[in-house]
Amino acid sequence: MSHDIGNSRTCICGFGCCHSRGPLRAEVRHDDNEGDFIFTARRVGDLRRVTEEATTISTTPEIIWHPDPSVETELHRFTAWLRDERDVDVPTYDDLWNWSVTDIEGFWHAIWDRFEVGPPIDHADVLPEEGMPSPVWFRGSRVNTAEFLLRPRAEGSSTAIVTVGEDGSAETVSWDELRRQTANLAATMRELGVNRGDVVVGYLPNVAEALISFLATASLGALWAGVGQDYAAQAATDRFAQLEPVLLIAADGHLFNGRERDQREAVRELRSSLPSLRGVIGVTRLGPGLDDVVDWSDAVATDVPFEPVSTDFNDPLWVLFSSGTTGLPKGIVHSHGGVAVEQAKSGNLHWDMGVDDVYFWYTSPSWVMWNSLAGALGTGTTVVCFDGAPKPTGETSLWQIVADQKVTIFGTSPGFLMMSQDAGVRPAAEHDLSHLRMMGSTGSPLAQRSFPYVRDEVGPIPLFSQSGGTDVCASFALGAPTVPIWSGELSVRGLGIATAAWDDDGQPVIDHVGELVVTRSMPSMPLRFWNDPDGAKYRAAYFETFPGVWRHGDWITVTDRGTVVVHGRSDSTLNRNGVRMGSADIYAAVESMDEIVEALVIGAEEADGGYWMPLFVVLQDRTELDEALVETIRTRIREKASPRHVPDEVIAVRGIPHTKTGKKLEVPIKRLIQGTAMDQVVARTAVDDFSLMEEFQDRAERRLKQVAERG
Repeated sequence: MSHDIGNSRTCICGFGCCHSRGPLRAEVRHDDNEGDFIFTARRVGDLRRVTEEATTISTTPEIIWHPDPSVETELHRFTAWLRDERDVDVPTYDDLWNWSVTDIEGFWHAIWDRFEVGPPIDHADVLPEEGMPSPVWFRGSRVNTAEFLLRPRAEGSSTAIVTVGEDGSAETVSWDELRRQTANLAATMRELGVNRGDVVVGYLPNVAEALISFLATASLGALWAGVGQDYAAQAATDRFAQLEPVLLIAADGHLFNGRERDQREAVRELRSSLPSLRGVIGVTRLGPGLDDVVDWSDAVATDVPFEPVSTDFNDPLWVLFSSGTTGLPKGIVHSHGGVAVEQAKSGNLHWDMGVDDVYFWYTSPSWVMWNSLAGALGTGTTVVCFDGAPKPTGETSLWQIVADQKVTIFGTSPGFLMMSQDAGVRPAAEHDLSHLRMMGSTGSPLAQRSFPYVRDEVGPIPLFSQSGGTDVCASFALGAPTVPIWSGELSVRGLGIATAAWDDDGQPVIDHVGELVVTRSMPSMPLRFWNDPDGAKYRAAYFETFPGVWRHGDWITVTDRGTVVVHGRSDSTLNRNGVRMGSADIYAAVESMDEIVEALVIGAEEADGGYWMPLFVVLQDRTELDEALVETIRTRIREKASPRHVPDEVIAVRGIPHTKTGKKLEVPIKRLIQGTAMDQVVARTAVDDFSLMEEFQDRAERRLKQVAERG
C-alpha cells in the first residue's frame, strides 16, 4: 500500500532534530520477519514476565580516544589529596568509583571539603539518614548556591559570561560585573516584594540576564524556575501557574533563525495568567521593550554589596519541569546543597573545568543543560550563552562560535552532530578549533557513527556522551578525563552515584540489558515534587518497582569494562516473545544511513493478541522508499543489531514529533496506535510540531480498523 505524504516546512527546533524535507512517497511492506518470532500480547515494561534472554554486548568496540598520561587533571589531584588527607588509596578510576559508592559518606564529605562548598561539617552529619526516598544529607550545614558559584576564583576583570547573538554580536560580562549585577538585581527584587521561599520565574532566551536572574533569586533564598522563549505563552503558563510566582523576568524577544521573534504578546498573555505576580522586570533584546515593567537597566543600576542570605543545605533552590507529555508538567524541586556538591564534583572531576576554560553547551533555559551553565561558573570557567538556531554551517554556526570564542569545552546534541556529518561539515578543516579540548553530547543516545566523525573531523579529543536527568541534575554515566572512550559507549558511571543495571529479580547484571537503578541515595535527588504534599507522586515515579531503590526508567547495559550503553526508555521498550530490546540499537543502525534523516520505532500489543513493531522513517530529499531501500534497511538492522530488531513494516513519514527538548515521542505514539485518545496521550504544548502527532493519529485509526477487521 502507498501514500503520498507531501511537503513539510523547514524547522530548526533548537536541538538538531528537524530537517528540511521534500515530497515523500511511503511504501509499506508487510513481512513475517522470516518466521523468527511468535508475537503475543503482553504489557511492555512488566519486568516480572520477561524471559531471561536479553541483548548482550558481545564484542569490544573500537577505542576512539586514549587519555594522555602526561596531562595532570583535577581528578589526579583529587586522588592524590584523598591519599594524603584521607588515607584513601584509589589509583584507578574504577577504584575511585567503587570507593565513592561504598563509602558514600566519605566520598561526598571529601567533595565538600576539597572544593570548600561550605563550612566544615562533622562526618556523622554527612548522611545521618540514607533511606530512599527521603534521605537526610549534610544535616545542619549551610550553603547558598549563588554565593558558592560567585566566589572569586578568576581575576575579577576577566570574562565570566559571553552572550553571542545571531547577528554576530558578543556581549561580555566580567566576574566583577556579574557579582555587581547579581547584588543590584537582588536588591531590586527585595523592593518588589520577593522574600525567602517565594518563586521567581523567567521567560527568557539563553542570555546572560537569565543566569544573573537565577543567581539573584538564589542569593535571596527564593526559588527560581525558567523556560526559554521557544515555549508559547500557554506552555509557559502550564509550568509557572502551578508555582504562584511573585515576580516575572521576561524579554521582549530575540533573534532566531534569521528572524526577529517578538514575544511581547506572549509576555502579556503570561502576565494575565499569573495573578500572584507582584512585579515584572523587562529585558530588552529586540528594541521595542515591554510595557509597564521595571527595565533591566534600572533594576541593576544601584550598587549595593553582594550579601546572599544563609540557606540550609536542604533549602529549595529551583524548580525544573518534566516534559509534560501527559497532563501538566511535574515540578521537580532541588536543593541548594545538592546542586552545589554535584556541580562541584562534575565540573571539577569529570569535566576538568578551571579558570582557563571556556564552556559552551548549546541549550535553552527550558532544558537542564542550561543549569549546567550556571554550575560551570563554580569552577571559574567562562560560560558562553547563545540564543540563536543551532546551524552546522554559516557565519553563526555553532562551530564558528566555538572558533570565535576560543571554546575549550563544547556540548551539543546527537542530532546536531548527525546534522553536521550529513551536511559534509569538516569542522577542524573549516574553523580554528585549536582551543577545543573536550566535547559532550546528551539528550538522547549518541549514534555510534558520531564518535569517529568527531575524532576524524574535529580532532583527537574526548567526546563524552552522558546520560542523566532533569530529575537529579546529575549524570548517571558519562566520561572521565583519565579513562579511554569506546565508540558508542559512555566510559564511566558517575562518581558517588551507585548506578547499576538490574534484572527482573532486582539483581545486578553485567553485559546484559537491565533497568537503570541507583541503589544508594544521591545528594542531588529531588527534595520533592511541587504540589505533592504526601510524596505519593514522587514515590510512584521512581520507587514503586524496586522499593527503596531509584528506578530511572531507562534500559542500560553495564559492560565488564565498566562502560555503559543506553538503549532507550524502558517504558518504550520493544518486547518480542519475551525478549526486550532498546530502540536506540535500531536508531544507531538506521540513522547512520545516507537515505535516512531520522527514525522512530515502537512495539505495540494489539487487541487481537498480535504484536506490531513498525519503523517510521523520514527520508532525505529526493529519496523514495521502494522495496530495495526497505530491504536495505532490514538487512542493516539485522547486521548492526540483531534479527530480533528487524521491524514488521517500514513506513515513510513527513517527520517525527518530539518533546520541546528534542526527545522522540515513542510512548505517546505507541499509545495512539493502541487506541488511546489523543488528549490522554500528550499535551499539545509539549510537542514541537503537533501536526505530526495528528498525522500519526490518522495512521493509528487506520491500524486499529485493520486489527478489528482481521479479528
